[in-house]
Amino acid sequence: MESTYLQKHLGTCLTQGLAEVARIRPVDPIEYLALWIYKYKENLTMEELRQKEMADLERERELALIEQEMMERRKAEELMFQQVRQQQLELEMQEKERQRIEELQRAQEHLEKDTVADSHKTLAEISDRYGAPKLSRVEELDEPMLSDVALNIDQDL
Repeated sequence: MESTYLQKHLGTCLTQGLAEVARIRPVDPIEYLALWIYKYKENLTMEELRQKEMADLERERELALIEQEMMERRKAEELMFQQVRQQQLELEMQEKERQRIEELQRAQEHLEKDTVADSHKTLAEISDRYGAPKLSRVEELDEPMLSDVALNIDQDL
C-alpha cells in the first residue's frame, strides 16, 4: 500500500529527480534533489495555471467568434431591412405618383366635360350671380376675312 501511494504521488517526480541527480552529480545530492522537487512542484503549478489560462483564452476566443458572427448577422439583417424599407418607399412614391396622375386625368376629363357643357350655355347659365344678362351666344367672325369697310378704306388711299 505504501508503495502504491509513493508510486502514485512521487513516482514521476522521484524518477525524474533521481535521473537528474545521476546526470549532474552535485556535491550535495540531497539538497539538490530537495530543491529540484520544489522546482518541479512550482513547474507543475505553473503548467496547470498556463493550461487553465489557455482554456480560458480558448473559451473567450470562441465567445468572441460567436459575438462577431452575431454582429455580422445583425448588420446583414439591418442592411436587408434598409433595402426592404427603400423598396417600400419607392413603391409608395410610385403609388403616389400614379394617384397624382389619375387625379390630374380625372380633373382634366372633368374640365373638358365642363368646357363642352358650358360652351352651349348662355352667360347667365354659366354665372351664378343674380341678375346676370341672359345673352345668347355670339359667334365671332374669323379675323383674316376683310370686311367691305376695310376694303373701301384701302381703295381711298
